[in-house]
Amino acid sequence: MTHRHLLTIDLGTSGPKVAVVAEDGRVVGSARGSIRTTHGPGGAAEQDAEEVWRVTVEAAREALAVAAADAPPRSIVAVVGSAQYSSIVPVAADGTPVGPMVTWMDQRGSPKRLRRLDGYPRSADRPDALLRSVRVHGLAPIESGMSLNHMRWIRFGAPAMYERAASLLEPVDYLTARLTGRCTANPCSSLMQMLADNRDPSDHSSATEWHPDLVAASQIDPAKLPEAVPVGSVVGPLRPEVADALGLPAATSVLSGINDTQAGAVAAGAWRGDHAGLAIGTTAVIVTHVDRKKINPLRTLFTMPSPIGDTHLVAAENGVAGAAVDHFLDRLVYADDAFGGPGSADGRYRAFDEAIDAAPPGAGGVLFLPWLAGSLAPKADGRMRGGFIGIGLETTRHDLARAVAEGVALNLRRLQGPVETFVGRTISRYSFYGGGSGSRAWARVLADVLDRPVRRVADGGFANSLGTAMFGFDRLGIVAAADLADRLPIADVAEPRPSERARYDELAGAFDDAFRRTRPLMHRLRRR
Repeated sequence: MTHRHLLTIDLGTSGPKVAVVAEDGRVVGSARGSIRTTHGPGGAAEQDAEEVWRVTVEAAREALAVAAADAPPRSIVAVVGSAQYSSIVPVAADGTPVGPMVTWMDQRGSPKRLRRLDGYPRSADRPDALLRSVRVHGLAPIESGMSLNHMRWIRFGAPAMYERAASLLEPVDYLTARLTGRCTANPCSSLMQMLADNRDPSDHSSATEWHPDLVAASQIDPAKLPEAVPVGSVVGPLRPEVADALGLPAATSVLSGINDTQAGAVAAGAWRGDHAGLAIGTTAVIVTHVDRKKINPLRTLFTMPSPIGDTHLVAAENGVAGAAVDHFLDRLVYADDAFGGPGSADGRYRAFDEAIDAAPPGAGGVLFLPWLAGSLAPKADGRMRGGFIGIGLETTRHDLARAVAEGVALNLRRLQGPVETFVGRTISRYSFYGGGSGSRAWARVLADVLDRPVRRVADGGFANSLGTAMFGFDRLGIVAAADLADRLPIADVAEPRPSERARYDELAGAFDDAFRRTRPLMHRLRRR
């Protein structure tokens, strides 16, 4: 029997991962691409949107070629995407870009900077409007990295680009527009544009309009907003030229996609049950579910619509995680300077695993503070910074490696309690995915520090692709996401060791003290 397949596109900040996934959950072909981010004056952080599309098409062609023996073109029933979010691409009516992608890292849309721009209304974001946004949508445009504030910066900071734009799209909706020629969005894909009514989680699957009060408060012309469509609905067939480029039938459907946090949650089955997903990539995220829209601004916790089921997802982003490992390896171990050169990618991470195992729990008294780019939940502070403390003459690089793994885990432990309070239940276990899940040693550290079993997803680096496919198959009625989640292959399970509990309880207290005590010093240093 020939299986049906989906072509999935997971567009991350560093580039796309494209996978061909069979209806039984197997990845039969995959490829990756790389995208550059350009940083500029005023906190600009942009990507060339045309380069994003070109690299995505190249990766898709490669993945389809790898999968050809198992997945001939006629077996590809649809294309569906997921992507990083809080980024905006201004596009023409046919979906082609008229400017760069303004990424989530871009700082030009901070409320303080927006108020300095010519024409920006003083009446914007009055307290009543912000409260309405929180009540109806769940979030309010109070930070620079939010999509709505990127859109506002384009309107008031780059008016010529705004005039050229027919629509302003999140990355996954940009891909959908390039694939189909139709500019659309749904309540899941457009989360940070803050246009949808998220109060009833059962409504998002049929939503076909934006909330009029939120649109009126957005400061964006309604004509420049994407067409609202239901989550996972068929937006259209592939454009003929795209079908030709990919070697797929022109009738191949394209579904309205989701963001990467939602995709990972689907793969981990985190929209149901008493467990949580734990993603470690550039940052660390705990994701689980709650039955209603909710927010705790003091803990930087909020919910988003789940693309599967009638729940909301809690996406608790903890800040730098995998990026801390890269920093340690790039700058301290394999620095390309007078002390040595870089090792191979596989060799570096294999050595990192071996170093974790070679050092004792507690890292010889060294503590790593992972706030290299500021802290997020459970206490957001953009001026916070990190580093190693407790280094002595006896400290080895093995100790430092283990301290990095433990520091990320301890930061997650700081978040675990507030998340459990937020959702009203104890997290029974974690499904561990993302690039960091390739490390068996790190999974053992996480289990000991969090005092919860950690199930390491097999091929967890492609978990978002799997989640995107599970979502797509569910929406097409081919196979239920719950069935695929139940069959998700697990590489191994790390159980917490009672012998290490007291040690990590003590370290957790020291870690909390380190945040509290070094925070004033970090603020002082950032003023220099």
